[in-house]
Amino acid sequence: MTKQLDTFRDAIFLVTEENACPLYNVGDELKVENFGFSISSYKPGCLYLSQEIARIVASRDSFGGFAKLGSQKNRFDCGGCEGKIFFEFKKEKDFATLQMKLLKETEEKKRKQHLDRFFGVLRKLDIFKSLDDDSLSDLTLLLELKTIPIGKQVAKKGDPGHYLFIILSGGVEFKSEEGAKLSEMKAGEIFGEMSLLAGDPVAASVYTVANTQVAMLSIKNFKHVLQKYPVLQLFLLKLLVDRAQANALKSGNITSGMTGELDEIATVDLFQLINSSQKTGTVTFALDDGKAMVFFRDGEIIYARYLKERNKQAITALLGVSSGHFTYARGIPKELDNVPPIGGFMGLMMEGVQSIDEDSAQGV
Repeated sequence: MTKQLDTFRDAIFLVTEENACPLYNVGDELKVENFGFSISSYKPGCLYLSQEIARIVASRDSFGGFAKLGSQKNRFDCGGCEGKIFFEFKKEKDFATLQMKLLKETEEKKRKQHLDRFFGVLRKLDIFKSLDDDSLSDLTLLLELKTIPIGKQVAKKGDPGHYLFIILSGGVEFKSEEGAKLSEMKAGEIFGEMSLLAGDPVAASVYTVANTQVAMLSIKNFKHVLQKYPVLQLFLLKLLVDRAQANALKSGNITSGMTGELDEIATVDLFQLINSSQKTGTVTFALDDGKAMVFFRDGEIIYARYLKERNKQAITALLGVSSGHFTYARGIPKELDNVPPIGGFMGLMMEGVQSIDEDSAQGV
């Protein structure tokens, strides 16, 4: 046993090809050190691969006279489960020559440059605020940076999703099959997560609206990251819900529990949506200066309050609010069941908008 351990060398292998491997990518380094096998901290180990690596490094002849500067390549495979990878001996862990030491230092320098390029930008994004610096550093090393010229297609509707995209600069727009603009995204926003989470095809074609720099996370690394950091999965699921609600609002559907922001849908549009759907329910507003509530029965407004204002005055004041959060809930208090509408809906809207326009003209 002791003799076998003496031949068990520290080494680094490089994945050069993969075929449906559920864990590893081309370019991943497989490291053997102190009789142990390791790979990047965000990925789980593989029993098949561990056994194969152990066999290789324990065999005196397995490196086949490998030249220390890497001029000769010996190719191995993992034995496979449902997938397979091929990997090559890269170098021994200890530096046998000055050239190998310099090579390692160059790799570390590139790694640091890669990290510095992304870290500051990613730290500002909401999705990564819950990660500590070490975790974010690990994730940063998985990203690919790409600059895409203006007007170029980033993703095509109907294609499988391969990447999560993080917009670092510039912006993109989403288009229908007819070429109609559906929505836009700018720096700091992400897209592509719906296809990766659900496994669905890309829902809309995406084009750049300026020279755009994106950081891309492959689907395989995306899955590993979610396993490693469940808090990111919670963030993305919430993002999916928020976007589904936003799409529902745009398509004219509103359901109980729906929430939104008034900088995304104007108050008058929200009220018209409820009216046209003939909903019975309550809209609660959380605004900078306080709370407001508006009650609908069969699409008509029967009661409203906002600070000291009530009914028509409250509606007029709310129509002038452009920022804040709202929540729609089905149903109204029983005491309002028989309360008549405070006025015809369209009349209320027109009167309120006209009052706001007059105040604006007078500089109020």
